Amino acid sequence: MKGTTDSPVLGSVVVGVDGSESARRAALWAAAEAVRRDSPLHILHAADTDGRALYLSVDSIERVRSAGRELLRDTAAVVAEQCPSLSVTTEYSSGAPVPSLQRTAGLRGTVVVGNRGLGGFKYLMLGSVGLKVAAGATTPVIVVRGIDDGAATGVVLAAVRDEHDDECARYAACEAEIRKASLRLLHVWNVFESAGIAVTMLDNVEAMAGEHVHHLTAVTDRIRDEFPALTVRADAEKSLTVAGVLVEASREADLLVMGGRRSPGYIGPTLGRATHSLLHHAHCPVQLIPRQGPGPGASRDGRHRTS
Repeated sequence: MKGTTDSPVLGSVVVGVDGSESARRAALWAAAEAVRRDSPLHILHAADTDGRALYLSVDSIERVRSAGRELLRDTAAVVAEQCPSLSVTTEYSSGAPVPSLQRTAGLRGTVVVGNRGLGGFKYLMLGSVGLKVAAGATTPVIVVRGIDDGAATGVVLAAVRDEHDDECARYAACEAEIRKASLRLLHVWNVFESAGIAVTMLDNVEAMAGEHVHHLTAVTDRIRDEFPALTVRADAEKSLTVAGVLVEASREADLLVMGGRRSPGYIGPTLGRATHSLLHHAHCPVQLIPRQGPGPGASRDGRHRTS
């Protein structure tokens, strides 16, 4: 029934900066996102001097601290020029980047990071650290990539695997609403993953396809019921590579929203294969909505197979 379910609260926006060009673009993207959400923007620089205190002199730590605070001032100034009415706060952290971002985001914030850091020994925030932020997040994370041409498509794309992606689809619907965009729900299934590689096992492909369409239809109906004013398109595709279809579809989207599946059985947080591929190859920013496994999308060993 309409109006019986509370929509997700998109929350405040926290962006990590490290002095890289990727982080600068992420900060500007995050500022625009905060304006759309009518929320404040918090800019964080984590220098990780606490973890290197035994190897750095007092003077070195002071230089790092001074450079970090200057970076925060410069970034805030650039953001203020683009979004003069936006409420912006800054924070210098002497701790490590990943826990600093997670702590600052708290329970309701969205973490935004660029897709590349400074690289090498000098990186402070992104690159491989960005992947750790995404893998270990308990709140939504957006990795900003594919924005170089600046051309908006007016579409938010959501990857839907089964009914357990209902919350992910609802986040995507909220993002589409604040952008005055349409929403595309895309379900991709791997034929061989479902039927095995033996040709004789492909006889039931059509029946399997019906089951996959059922998952998508269930989510689509709920979204259309909850967001009656939103234009919603639903597509189901079969392919040999889930990630490949999603990467191609991201060319025609302003944001890709997907569940960041991972299994608690691993030693440390990890991302599924498709999720990892999208973070590296998508043509638009990728928003991950945390979803702990194993759930219906998992294989027998509890690992999520494609995302």
